[in-house]
Amino acid sequence: MDDDEDSEVQDRQLDELSGELRTIVPGVTVLFAFLLTVPFSERFAELQAVDHEVYMVSLLSAGGSLVLLLGESAYHSLRGKPYDKGLLIRTATRQAVAGLALLLVSLTSAVWYVTEAVFPGELAFATAGGLFALGLGTWLVLPLVRRWRNR
Repeated sequence: MDDDEDSEVQDRQLDELSGELRTIVPGVTVLFAFLLTVPFSERFAELQAVDHEVYMVSLLSAGGSLVLLLGESAYHSLRGKPYDKGLLIRTATRQAVAGLALLLVSLTSAVWYVTEAVFPGELAFATAGGLFALGLGTWLVLPLVRRWRNR
């Protein structure tokens, strides 16, 4: 592959990654904003310690997810040109995967938190566990199995 073809491939990869991040970031931002409001509700003080702990897991993992998912934009803006586009793509891809992992933790703990408030007991664990399994299956297992089959 010559330099022009390599550059075109990298341009396409960066465009695809940037597009994917643009679709994910607004949802994570809304989740994070919602989580920031939770402690200010009247009922929050009445909750048990475990509820507060799960809330903090959800809040911190959503915040961490947002930081990682915005990493590509910050890197690109602060690094300036010229930069190693291949390194940017590898770094941003790793940050996106880690950000999605934290997003799954945040979604799962938020669902547990809400379900526990509405239906206290084992249903919260089942619901959150089901969501976690679905996320793990669609975001991790399925892509890795398909990658393995294509080799």
